Amino acid sequence: MPIHEIRAFNRFYTNLIGALDYGKHLYTPYTLTESRVLYELAHSPRTDAADLRAELSLDAGYLSRLLAGFERDGLVARGPSEVDPRRQRITLTANGREAAALLDERSRQAVGALLDGVPAHEQERLTEALRTVRGVLSGARPAARHEGPVLREPVAGDLGWIVQRHGALYAAEFGWNADFEGLVARIVADFAQDHDPHLERVWIAELDGRQVGSVMCVRDEAPATARLRLLLVEPEVRGHGLGDRLVRTAVDFAREAGYRDMVLWTNDVLAGARRIYQRAGFTLVSEKPHRSYGVDLVGQDWRLPLKEGTAG
Repeated sequence: MPIHEIRAFNRFYTNLIGALDYGKHLYTPYTLTESRVLYELAHSPRTDAADLRAELSLDAGYLSRLLAGFERDGLVARGPSEVDPRRQRITLTANGREAAALLDERSRQAVGALLDGVPAHEQERLTEALRTVRGVLSGARPAARHEGPVLREPVAGDLGWIVQRHGALYAAEFGWNADFEGLVARIVADFAQDHDPHLERVWIAELDGRQVGSVMCVRDEAPATARLRLLLVEPEVRGHGLGDRLVRTAVDFAREAGYRDMVLWTNDVLAGARRIYQRAGFTLVSEKPHRSYGVDLVGQDWRLPLKEGTAG
């Protein structure tokens, strides 16, 4: 009976989402496999070809041909891995990121349209059932690598979440008042109203359907300088490298976008964040006492050169 029910569900669901005609369903030129590879590359900025093969259980020759096609189309760049020169590192180009973002948006729209037909009181039951299926089957089949948070583009509601979580967490952990939440709201509003997606981006870390982190890269007032802003990692997922991953993703984006250096402003009490910045290569440039958000603080400016010859 379990085999019969699982096969019946597979047939039902693939028909429901149009998986057998995936390119037409999402109005894109990419097959299901190509779309999944683009997704993995978009959410794992430092992915080697060997990682992709293991994660997706793909034939090495097939994956090589697929990546060669992506390279011809200007979607990916290939080079030696920073960890092991014998391995091949695959990164998305600007065109590749745009293609992956388009696929992600259309997939979300398709799922949203699917949920439009599900009553609100049934959506939580559906979500819990899906979590149960994932939990049972992931326990039955070991994954190729540990599934952690994915980094994605913000969707409706995410920017508001950034404001809310910054206000709540900083009040709980450091006693900061609503002035800080107001500052975050202005930063987020400025980004939402006017930003260049080729030069400025926000990443949301998501785990099991929940937002668990964020970071932002925006243009600074200084020429050719990027500014890192609004790094946040929820307490329950700290200590597992998510903060380092968020910062590294923003730094990689800034470097690929052509910025000369990257700067950030923080406060001395944020010891955990400062350690992340130091590991990423940022150095302290200056610091100054101030009173903000209802407390006495020491503000700090940090800087990271992104190109050779800009360390002065």
